[in-house]
Amino acid sequence: MSLVRDEIAQQPDVVARLLEREGPAIDALAAEIRRRAPRYAVLAARGTSDNAARYAQHVLGRVLRLPVVLATPSLHTLYDAPPRYDDAVVIGVSQSGASPDIVSVVADATEQGALTAAITNAPASPLAGAAQHVIDLEAGEERSVAATKTYTASLAAIAALVAAGDAELAYEVQRLPEKLAAQLALSGGDVAGAVRQGARWQRLTVVGRGAHYATAFEAALKIRELAGIVAEPYSPADLLHGPIAAVGPDQPLLAVAPAGPTEQSMREVVEAARERGARVAAIGHDAALGDPFLQLVDIPEWLGPLVAIVPAQLLAVGLAEARGVDVDAPFGLSKITLTR
Repeated sequence: MSLVRDEIAQQPDVVARLLEREGPAIDALAAEIRRRAPRYAVLAARGTSDNAARYAQHVLGRVLRLPVVLATPSLHTLYDAPPRYDDAVVIGVSQSGASPDIVSVVADATEQGALTAAITNAPASPLAGAAQHVIDLEAGEERSVAATKTYTASLAAIAALVAAGDAELAYEVQRLPEKLAAQLALSGGDVAGAVRQGARWQRLTVVGRGAHYATAFEAALKIRELAGIVAEPYSPADLLHGPIAAVGPDQPLLAVAPAGPTEQSMREVVEAARERGARVAAIGHDAALGDPFLQLVDIPEWLGPLVAIVPAQLLAVGLAEARGVDVDAPFGLSKITLTR
């Protein structure tokens, strides 16, 4: 078994360990957010962690009603013009905790007196040292270049943070390990057929909305970095405002379309793609949405991204293997990218 497949299989255990060991750290950060009542949140991240930040943008706004922005690290590292973080909570998300630009955002916010936190798999990293609060992802060493278990652990940490203090939401979060295990078992049979159908893909449009806007971005990233397919992520509204012109017989659509508030708008974009002659694949609950179709387990909609990424991960790995890619070390990629 490849390292990446092994690490995908570890995800239920990783999330269970995170929830068990990091509960006190998560509760402490949540309590400080309640005490200081920041007016807005700033998320700093890159790559896969940036997609976890997109999920945080959704749930911090949805559950805690905090306006959320994504940081502009170049203001810190290239222009020496850090924004004012008055009354903000600033959170850096990075599996390695080593990227200088992400560290700079959190360090400057801490120096300004803002509430800061790091979500990282490296609790001794520069990012952790720059933050007031640290949540360790507890994922163990992630040896494959493609990040999988650290992504789901980041989502789980964010979900646990917004659920702290709410018994119903916290109960839903505690069930995540069993939901992930069920999704792995379910997806094992679905993905092989999807890989066969997707073997000739050269370009792909990936669409998701709401909580699954993050899923669309992370699915596209995994398919692109592992299989070398030019995969572009969009929300339905953004796609329909022009980029859908590229969707057609030579550019299929992958729709992340589970049951819930976003389902109708996803159905509309699926229909628009089919009218243009595009093949539609789907991840969701209604098999009529796509062929190939990757079924999701039932889960509270706001936690859906933690399970929806599993079939996308397995699809990306399968497509890469079918193309002869070394899935643990794709050409030209490295595990840690020190961006400035």
